[in-house]
Amino acid sequence: MRAFTLALLLLTACSHRIKPPELGGLYSRAAQDHHAERNPVIVIPGILGSRLVTENGRVVWGAFSGDYAKPSKPDGARLVAHPMETGRPLHELADGVRPDGALDRLKFSLLGVPVNLSAYANILAALGAGGFADQGLAKAGAVDYGTDHFTCFQFGYDWRRDNVENARLLHEFILEKKAYVEKKLRERDGKLDREVRFDIVAHSMGGLITRYYLRYGTQDLENGPELTWDGARHVEHAILVGTPNAGSAQSIVDLVEGRSFAPILPTYDAAILGTMPSIYQLLPRERHGALVADAKTLAKVDPLDPEVWETRGWGLSDPAKDKVLAMLLPDLATEQRRVVARDHQRKCLDRARAFHAALDRPASPPPGTQLSIFVGDAVPTASVITAVDCKTLQSAQGDGTVLRSSALMDERVGAEWAPFLQSPIHWNQAFFLFHDHLGITKDPLFTDNLLYLLLEAPRRR
Repeated sequence: MRAFTLALLLLTACSHRIKPPELGGLYSRAAQDHHAERNPVIVIPGILGSRLVTENGRVVWGAFSGDYAKPSKPDGARLVAHPMETGRPLHELADGVRPDGALDRLKFSLLGVPVNLSAYANILAALGAGGFADQGLAKAGAVDYGTDHFTCFQFGYDWRRDNVENARLLHEFILEKKAYVEKKLRERDGKLDREVRFDIVAHSMGGLITRYYLRYGTQDLENGPELTWDGARHVEHAILVGTPNAGSAQSIVDLVEGRSFAPILPTYDAAILGTMPSIYQLLPRERHGALVADAKTLAKVDPLDPEVWETRGWGLSDPAKDKVLAMLLPDLATEQRRVVARDHQRKCLDRARAFHAALDRPASPPPGTQLSIFVGDAVPTASVITAVDCKTLQSAQGDGTVLRSSALMDERVGAEWAPFLQSPIHWNQAFFLFHDHLGITKDPLFTDNLLYLLLEAPRRR
């Protein structure tokens, strides 16, 4: 009888479903306490995560109905693509497209019916639960936060462009918001007892921009930037979410084959994506063996070698892309277009190599700045693809886009195994969730731990 009772208790315990905690009960007091030590938050989305518009307001990215920039049409393709021109560095190749805030909803029309897909609404909702009022939503009148609307800001950026360029813009953004917050604190408290610093929550590629800014501030990559940690003066805690610190094999596939981001959305040709410097900066490292010559030899191939791209006719080197190049460079003859395209591809690959070298340098943040990361590690994710056809040869655990090992920047991959993580990044905390790349932000565990880090975790100043 005693054994039966024990078995019944065990079965009952196993069948009891534990519900997520009531986060309001856990964090309501901390959320309502706008004390002087509390940091404002900056949300930085990943690639595709900012709305892009023209100077007259035409949507380039962020909506797929009405007069948006269709990549299959010449005028739309030119708006979506990054400009190309020989003899000029990437940062000088500007157009009239500008960012218009982080993309909290992705809008399109299906059979005439408007559809909204949640993008960064999950992160903004999590911060809202912690009492971090979003300035952009408050100004737009979407949410009434009363007078407390200075605590959260969205850094929207042109994700087509070089990540170092966007790191410099992040610095300008931080200085602007710092002055704003200091003004509000003086109005509220009549004084300012300490220098305002920020906490950053950065998703995917936004984490690469954050890491570069922390290390090098506004320095460019020319001749190798000096590791000064200039950006860390303004940031107390950087929290990365699904960041591909060692790159993603998916970026190779996108640059070679193009991409449709959903079955009902338009396809973005490889020649259009190949104009964007940021995508090359998402390429994996040769030493980690993500790209191999073939399935038999498994010989490592350098994804950043321009000769590999030109020899194999990948991306902007593909002769079959003449039709797309004619849309992007209509004033040039065919051979001139090919020269411009190959030159641009080489510039992007060389820039990506320098960017990787700067980020891969082993270093620990200075005292008073912490680095944390949320990682998905339950979804099979491409870890090795072949240069023959860009098909997945091997998979490993990740979030479907970013490998667990890439997020952690695990240098044991492609090298001799060791029992403990070998990474050039000094992580203060790492959290592992069983979701895909965007699904990480929907998990109550993400919200719970994020709010703890922002509201209750002891600060090491």
